[in-house]
Amino acid sequence: MILAEKKYNFRKIEKGYANRTLYINLSKNEIVIKQVTKEMKNIFIGGKGFDLWLMWNSLPKDKIIRWDDPENEICIANGPLGASTYYPGAGKSIVTTISPLTGIVIDSNVGGYFGSYLKMSGFDAIEIQGKAEKEVIIFINGEDHLIRIEEIEDLERISEYSHLKTQKLTKNFAKDSSEKEKQKVSVVSTGPASKHSKWGMLNFSWYNRKRKWASYKQAGRGGIGTVFANKKIEALICRSPQYEAKMNNPADIDTLLKIGKKHKKEIIELDPTHNQMRYVGTGYLPDIMNATDLLPTENFRFGHHPEIADKEIPYKRQVWHDLIEKPGTGADGCWFGCTISCSHHVKDYKVKTGPFKGQKVIIDGPEYETIAGCGSNWGVWDPYWVLEANFYCDTYGLDTISVGTGIAFVMECYEEGIVNKEITGGLELNFGNAEAALELIHQIARGEGFGKIVGQGIKEMKKYFAENYGGESQFLQDIGMEHKGLEFSEYVTKESLTQQGGYGFTNKGPQHDEAWLIFEDVVRGSIPSFEDKAAALTWFPYFRTWFSLQGLCKLPWNDVVSEKNYELPIKDPETGELVQAKILYHVEWYAKYFTAMTGKHSTIDDLIKDSERVYNFQRIFNIRQGKGLREHDSNLPFRAMGPVTKLEYKSRQERYDNQLKDILGVDPTGKSTKEKIKILRRYREDQYTTLQDAVYKKRGWTQGGCPTIELIRELGIDYEDVINIITPHQEFT
Repeated sequence: MILAEKKYNFRKIEKGYANRTLYINLSKNEIVIKQVTKEMKNIFIGGKGFDLWLMWNSLPKDKIIRWDDPENEICIANGPLGASTYYPGAGKSIVTTISPLTGIVIDSNVGGYFGSYLKMSGFDAIEIQGKAEKEVIIFINGEDHLIRIEEIEDLERISEYSHLKTQKLTKNFAKDSSEKEKQKVSVVSTGPASKHSKWGMLNFSWYNRKRKWASYKQAGRGGIGTVFANKKIEALICRSPQYEAKMNNPADIDTLLKIGKKHKKEIIELDPTHNQMRYVGTGYLPDIMNATDLLPTENFRFGHHPEIADKEIPYKRQVWHDLIEKPGTGADGCWFGCTISCSHHVKDYKVKTGPFKGQKVIIDGPEYETIAGCGSNWGVWDPYWVLEANFYCDTYGLDTISVGTGIAFVMECYEEGIVNKEITGGLELNFGNAEAALELIHQIARGEGFGKIVGQGIKEMKKYFAENYGGESQFLQDIGMEHKGLEFSEYVTKESLTQQGGYGFTNKGPQHDEAWLIFEDVVRGSIPSFEDKAAALTWFPYFRTWFSLQGLCKLPWNDVVSEKNYELPIKDPETGELVQAKILYHVEWYAKYFTAMTGKHSTIDDLIKDSERVYNFQRIFNIRQGKGLREHDSNLPFRAMGPVTKLEYKSRQERYDNQLKDILGVDPTGKSTKEKIKILRRYREDQYTTLQDAVYKKRGWTQGGCPTIELIRELGIDYEDVINIITPHQEFT
């Protein structure tokens, strides 16, 4: 049944912008086309900037918006540099909503074709508000210039499972059964778990003609899929016009071709000797993280498995190389023209458990975060169980990071006796029990049993376990790896104060995409002072934000690095700030790329200023939601800072004892492990507070964590409602 329909006149993309956005209200069955203003492009650039601006103006300003309020929006945008084949990694969508886990804006940068197809169909962004009465499909027909909201009369025919739903809808919404036509369709969907869990995610598809299969990437963090399901959206579908390389109509196509060709050539030549992204994707990382004591193991207690540290672990990159179908062929890019081609898959995996037991399936990935979260963090070292968790999280619509970190927390609670078999319904959730973990995932998807509790997230579990099972609140806080309500992504930060700040001071919670500085801090030791750390924790979040303004992937920037970058000094001799780590050789290319696409001359400093503006705007959005200040950046779980248990301390006793002696001047001789942990804790928490002071000062914030009015005026976002929100927080109390 068609609930609403709108024809529109197509306009050419101009210098990377479609210059219109699409608004859909599911409560009113309303479809509205909005114009993109010059101010939007100058101030908010695109991508996440557009998403935030659209949400800022559409959400009621007289109350704090809950995730399940009809007024909450899901916004999806591309960017001016997206939907281009001239440069690698230019096919990203940026998704925002108010998170069920955090109560503030969550954003995800996701691959697949949808964002690019949306722009090619005539829209820089889509915002979806309201709630449908029954399950609906939103169809953007970019070929025939038609937008439609359709009520689904027979849900069973398209399947509740995302991998089957995606195939069915790709086939149904293609003009015919040819591979060429299927490739024009991109589907955004979730699975049954999103209806029962706050860990719901979205799958963004692209049809791979070599696989003959619609694969997908995930907008995973913060429960975006949960909001999608709550609005009763069964799928969001875009059928694109035939893609043409010049559709973005860049201002200077010759420069784009020149620098794009150079970067693509560099990737193809250097990737085999760098991280081998074209061979194993992010599967190269577990090997490195384990060797540097940074791989989360058994709920972040360890950085490697203590019993097998000297043995061959089953997470070497060769393991994934052998499992992945046709590695290194360059056939697995999630957008046309991306030479990184990191989105690999495993073919004909035979499922061990659940509703698809015994069937052979295609599995997209696995990515590093899934390998670490649903593997080592559970004490599981069998790659086939990782693939099992990967498959079911994808088709159920669950974020593998939150599932991995969340179930690891449950496993430790089980081993500590906080929960038992009676509470878990008979599940023996010891570390290493992959089969029990998979059964918990099945329960989460069905909204049944102990899984119904677990699927609400670690923040809720901490409270529930204390109130109902007698868990000690401080211990649960210390070992429950969430902050602001969002589960930690998969890096052990005990020895990296910089990464602790990178997680703690984020706008959305502990996700590495804002400031992944752990390698520089721990391995290279290149940011030792508080001034160094504050500078890094200002520049890197800003530049990483820039990719989400543009519709770009950051992997081409930092995972294959030209040797010319290493000809630069590690630090600027005048400012002392990092140079090599910024990969400035590539940053300069991006400045030229933006100039050539938009015709707006931009330097490296201009890129950072654009990002700083949006980054601070998002911070203020959080304050509008009743959060976003110093108190909300504080109180990391102590396991992110240091050892909580005797077991942890003793696993690195020599290291910790030496720190007590060498740094604090404390003789550990004769002191109990409990006493030593207490001394170390006081020191590390003080270090975090000192870092907070330094970062806030560097970013131009008050010591209460609020952007100053002077900064907001300098950035050009001193709108009356913005000033009204931050004015009460200009004094630190």
